[in-house]
Amino acid sequence: MLTLAEAPAYFERYREIIPDFERFLEHLKEPLPLYFRLNELKCPDPEIVIRGLARQGARAEPVERVPNFYRVEPRTFPLGNTEEYYLGYIYPMTLNSSLPVIALDPQPGEVILDMCAAPGSKTTQIAQVTGDQAVIVANDRRLDRLTALVANLKRLGIACAMTTLYRGEEFPHGVPFDKVLVDAPCSGEGRYRQGYEGELLYQKEGRTNLPAIQKGLLVRAFDLVRVGGIVVYSTCTINPDENEMVVDYLLRKRQGRIIECHYPQPHHPGLTEWEGKILHPDLKKAARFFPHETDSVGFFVAKIERLM
Repeated sequence: MLTLAEAPAYFERYREIIPDFERFLEHLKEPLPLYFRLNELKCPDPEIVIRGLARQGARAEPVERVPNFYRVEPRTFPLGNTEEYYLGYIYPMTLNSSLPVIALDPQPGEVILDMCAAPGSKTTQIAQVTGDQAVIVANDRRLDRLTALVANLKRLGIACAMTTLYRGEEFPHGVPFDKVLVDAPCSGEGRYRQGYEGELLYQKEGRTNLPAIQKGLLVRAFDLVRVGGIVVYSTCTINPDENEMVVDYLLRKRQGRIIECHYPQPHHPGLTEWEGKILHPDLKKAARFFPHETDSVGFFVAKIERLM
């Protein structure tokens, strides 16, 4: 487990790509703000939730730049133990976790695969954005995680999603998906910070070869989407080996292009060079989000169109 004292040395590798590096390090000492996404499928009137939480001693205020998100004070308030949570009116979620679905831009009637779906934050967001009118395949490789996903689908009243149990790299061909989301397993460096009780919310990746797994997931996702379809690749890490290098690998093996998106959070272009390696020029259209600039976790998002 990385300690707070070790953070400056650990992140030094990224000094040149993290804006205002010293402020970034200081920000890691601040606990993450508490947010939730309002589930309009079950509760179209936010005042019901705002008044309900107020009766329990919490203040919820809308986040203007991110639709349907609310910030809660105090930060230690137990959202998961509220009536609003159990009724499926809210889904606790960080701001930047919403960005991959914003890039995906799901539409009613589309056939969409969420390749690494559990526990369901983005699957449920896709369903909500489409008014529960898309066809969503929510996949995960672990049965225990699928159990949590199914529970969230039921709690939020979602009927348009089905679940599957496959390794993402081996997801079977046959369904011409319009869009595929790959919110890939990653080292989680963007989530590193001190918690409310002084605990550190980051775990090193260990011996797992994450870039190899991520490349396999992304290539399979690209092969599953129809020509003209969209793949969104995202992680919550800062590491270019898991971000730009993975997308660069895909773009050199397949015919695709990155589409630039408009996001509600401050961001920076993706890298086109890393540690002496020149990367695909399209990567400047990907987006990097940093914790100290967004009041959320760090994220990377790339929206890729299949050309042939």
